[in-house]
Amino acid sequence: MSRLAVVCGGSRGIGKAVSRLLAERGCRLAVVSRNEDAARATVASLRGADHVAFSCDVSKEREVQKIFDTIHKTCGNISYLVNAAGINRDALLLRTKPEDMVALLHTNLLGTMLTCRAALRSMLLSQGAAIVNIGSVVGLKGNAGQSVYSASKAGLEGFTRSLAKEVASRNIRVNLLAPGTLHLSVLDVLFSRLFCHFVIVSLSCPCPLLCPGFIRTDMTAALREEDAARSVPLGRFGEPEEAAQAALFLLESSYVTGQVLVVDGGLQLTM
Repeated sequence: MSRLAVVCGGSRGIGKAVSRLLAERGCRLAVVSRNEDAARATVASLRGADHVAFSCDVSKEREVQKIFDTIHKTCGNISYLVNAAGINRDALLLRTKPEDMVALLHTNLLGTMLTCRAALRSMLLSQGAAIVNIGSVVGLKGNAGQSVYSASKAGLEGFTRSLAKEVASRNIRVNLLAPGTLHLSVLDVLFSRLFCHFVIVSLSCPCPLLCPGFIRTDMTAALREEDAARSVPLGRFGEPEEAAQAALFLLESSYVTGQVLVVDGGLQLTM
């Protein structure tokens, strides 16, 4: 039987591209999204058969456990888990609401912990199982105006490396993919002048200046690509499919675990 891959956040962006690529490789997909209609639409677009869609808020432990129990009972043992679910609410720390801090940490960090825990018992029964968590270059380098988002993604690095150590003896590999950010943030006029050599956070200034790496998704649709791409050494936005290829490499590379793979067009070299 073909491998079963669960992609959380699989209905859009990098998660959707990963779902499509894995389906093309012959995997059966369980696409998990908060939006069930979006998950069903993604499943309908995938090559092959036996794909399923699920609705789940990964920040809620009971929902996560229920969904993964259902997946295991109805679809079989999980071979691959990709954690691409995430949110982004940019603001300077002084302007960040506590409820936004909680939402970011619960979805981006706790959500990944919950899905990994829920999937592991099933993955222990698979040969060559692998997990890829989706972080961000912002989690590695930091970014003004994204301190909470950066913290949530930085936490994924420590979690991924530690979990890789925990499960290596059971032949389960765990790696982190760190793409360039998916959303341009711009400082207001005063802050942009002060920090123009670093990264930019959105408050009131409408003009994009510099941003840490771009993957073309709905979150970058409003950007002036020609201007923003100048900050990337490769001189262009990345495509979700390019990040998906990197995720596939990590899933299929049988001797790679506990690693961070950056996919940002070289932008971290300039940060």
